[in-house]
Amino acid sequence: MSSVLAPEIPTPGFSFDLCERNAMLERKGFSAPKAQKTGTTIVGIIYKDGVILGADTRATEGNIVADKKSEKIHYLAKNMYCCGAGTAADTCMTNSMISSQLELHRLNTNRIVPVVTACTMLKQLLFRHQGHISAALIVGGVDNLGPHIYVIYPHGSTDHLPYATMGSGSLAAMSVFESRWKPDMSEEEGKALVSDAIRAGIFNDLGSGNSVDLCIIRKGSLDYLCPYELSCVKGEKQGSYRYKKGTTAVLTKTVRPIIVEEECVRRVETECMDTSS
Repeated sequence: MSSVLAPEIPTPGFSFDLCERNAMLERKGFSAPKAQKTGTTIVGIIYKDGVILGADTRATEGNIVADKKSEKIHYLAKNMYCCGAGTAADTCMTNSMISSQLELHRLNTNRIVPVVTACTMLKQLLFRHQGHISAALIVGGVDNLGPHIYVIYPHGSTDHLPYATMGSGSLAAMSVFESRWKPDMSEEEGKALVSDAIRAGIFNDLGSGNSVDLCIIRKGSLDYLCPYELSCVKGEKQGSYRYKKGTTAVLTKTVRPIIVEEECVRRVETECMDTSS
């Protein structure tokens, strides 16, 4: 009696089947595929009334600018957002998966979800996959305990900081924070500081660019400014590049006549037949 095997139902989430293939290729002496260079500048600070997150909007594929309006500040819950650096698909999918779990948590507990809960869920997911998910994250939000900034690295380690930077432009952005950040900053001071930090990353890192996005999270309200500032604006032509006729001299001139060897005229006649009886 023959048995029919039921088709396998794909499980949701990430698949790392190719990681085993790449390890096998390296053992046999072949060069495994290399990840492309990614570039991003994401930052977050704590100010007097809440949290301000910032990011650039350039997405790259190696040395190619793939998207000039990429949104890198992702929604997690009403009181918290997450900035993502690394592979755009990994950061977007990771935040989307955790966002649905946070909403279920809110419905079950009927209270504001603490920011540390999102941090715990994210770091457990990233640690479980041992760095194969290319997502470096900055989580910012406000809960009953106040404002929080968490940094989550791709392997699952975390930091709880008053200000943070991630991505290839993080060193330039951190230099701005180290010299100008102070406790209990006003909202306008915080917005100016975050935009200057993102701008430093844009102008000192080829993987970061275009415009600056900001997300201001307060207790009970938030503002998503997209874009907050255009840093890389295409320049306008300063003069006319049209030349008068005769500006370039004609050195030689050759005229080749078109010889018509044969003409063929086809006449089509249409006859109208009266088929009425």
